[in-house]
Amino acid sequence: MAPTSERQHQREPGGMRRRSLFAGAAALGSVAALGAAGCSRVPDEGTVEGGSLLDKLRDSGTVKIGVAGEKPFGYIDADGEATGEAPAIAKVIFKRLGIPDVRAIPTQFGSLIPGLKVQQFDVVSAGMYINPVRCEQVLFSDPDYLMLDAFIVRKGNPKGIKSYEDIAKRGLKLASGTAYAEVDYAKAAGVKDILILPDQVAGRDAVAQGRVDAFAGTNVTVKDVVKGSPRVEASEAFQPEVDGKPAYGAGGFAFRLSEKNFRDAFNRELHKMKKSGELLRLVKPFGFTEEEMTDLTVKDLCPPAEGAAS
Repeated sequence: MAPTSERQHQREPGGMRRRSLFAGAAALGSVAALGAAGCSRVPDEGTVEGGSLLDKLRDSGTVKIGVAGEKPFGYIDADGEATGEAPAIAKVIFKRLGIPDVRAIPTQFGSLIPGLKVQQFDVVSAGMYINPVRCEQVLFSDPDYLMLDAFIVRKGNPKGIKSYEDIAKRGLKLASGTAYAEVDYAKAAGVKDILILPDQVAGRDAVAQGRVDAFAGTNVTVKDVVKGSPRVEASEAFQPEVDGKPAYGAGGFAFRLSEKNFRDAFNRELHKMKKSGELLRLVKPFGFTEEEMTDLTVKDLCPPAEGAAS
């Protein structure tokens, strides 16, 4: 990771987050029918309640987590097992909460919040960025990481791309992933035409083939996908801005609004892991470093109303 001027957890939160703020809204209709049969009760929109799901999951011994197939945040490995930064954390915390069996439900990123709301799974475990729009729909845990952005560029970065502003001013061709917040960052910087690709692997190939000048993603994701490539590399990590303010990417776990007790119990275990250093040791194999650790809370990243209610 490129050096930063200060520790990330000391920066003030604000701005937009990884993944498009409105990606989940369009997908809600497509999963609503699935939830109708299996959903005994969904709380009124915006209502935060205590909930009893944690007790039910302890009784059953199984929790279902929603993952979106993005390395290194959460994905299914070659053996069909859920892995990545978020599932690794989930397996440890849920076991300590008395739920030993963690079952992954893979879905598209834009379907994670709708799927959670209609009870396709119990928790979103995908490294989802915490932002005000999402906080109106779900309860987030405190973040377990804070992330910078980076570009996939041709080897040697011949066009010297360091920021979204570079792309916009020079009229370069940019790509990013489906529902990535980097699309919003680029548009805010004045990038007019952005090629939307399925994921970072498609982005790596597009840069290598010369179809685009850069692919925008999170620093850890970009560094992971370019490993061993003879034609592309990761740019230096950088802090994106929107309207002159830093756009911080802090990710966490999402719970239904009706399950504050479950979220709070999860948070208590997460903070123990942060304090002991266990969290960093657990996520290091997925490319996370001390630079990605953060002391931010969900109250720092969401409007006061969510923080007060939760």
